[in-house]
Amino acid sequence: MNILDLDHSLTHQAPIALRLADGRAIRMDLLALGPKLRLWSTERNYQRFAKLLQERPSRAAHRPEIFFVGSGDYHHLTPALLADLREPVTLIHFDNHPDWVRFAPRRHCGSWINRALRLHNIKRIVTLGPCSDDLKSPQFKGANLGALRSGALQLFPWRHAPTKVWGRIGDGAGHEQHENLLYWRNLADQDWPTFIDNLIKNLPTTGVWISIDKDVLASEDAATNWDQGGMRLTHLLHAIRALATSKRVLGIDVCGDFARAPHSNLLKRWEAKSDQPPPERWSESDLLRNSTTNKALISLFEELFP
Repeated sequence: MNILDLDHSLTHQAPIALRLADGRAIRMDLLALGPKLRLWSTERNYQRFAKLLQERPSRAAHRPEIFFVGSGDYHHLTPALLADLREPVTLIHFDNHPDWVRFAPRRHCGSWINRALRLHNIKRIVTLGPCSDDLKSPQFKGANLGALRSGALQLFPWRHAPTKVWGRIGDGAGHEQHENLLYWRNLADQDWPTFIDNLIKNLPTTGVWISIDKDVLASEDAATNWDQGGMRLTHLLHAIRALATSKRVLGIDVCGDFARAPHSNLLKRWEAKSDQPPPERWSESDLLRNSTTNKALISLFEELFP
């Protein structure tokens, strides 16, 4: 298990500290690069990260590679984790945001899905759980609805009202279009085990990669830097177990821990203040939820992938 220490959010958590101490986890010290990568990155700094990533120990062939990354402000690093895969893969993406914006800088935590779609081995991306306002007037916000139209991307909100669009997007696995509205197949209205079973049956590849931003979870289960969704931890754990039982999980990355961000870059400071809820909303006891959730995730990973 790889702990990418970009922002100090992980190493003090008891379940991670324990595994670092006994050798079950390995820490990569990326603190010097972390502020340059947070929220968005220049191509140069992204490539510096990709190069440093190559220095990690080789993974065991019989188990997936697992990464804990820290804040959701680093979700755009996921394509670097996917780059070395040698077989067709479906990316299962748990997130309160679709991360599909085309107007943002190329290496941005809100646009990385577009980079992942370009990777030759990614055959489909399935995004599960968004509740955010990104799905309200998405074309004004630069959403990649073309990927939704082509079927390269499937999106299932946890709960969201119909989305107004211009032009023909068409029907998809997670939505139906009626005139200028996309009616979503909201996950909160589904029988979760049945939905997950049917989702797995229709995946185009045997290999899957699971990418988790804990802001997909309700605030009872996580305290993140971003607005959060409605999925519960029990739903997430069930889905991971079902995927591991039926598919070959090649890797898992987890972000969505909370880290204060004293941005020295004025643009990043403005963006964080504009887009993120105030960090003062969380107390120290609230932040303990992340350690509890990470403990549950790590325990499941160790059970499924001994």
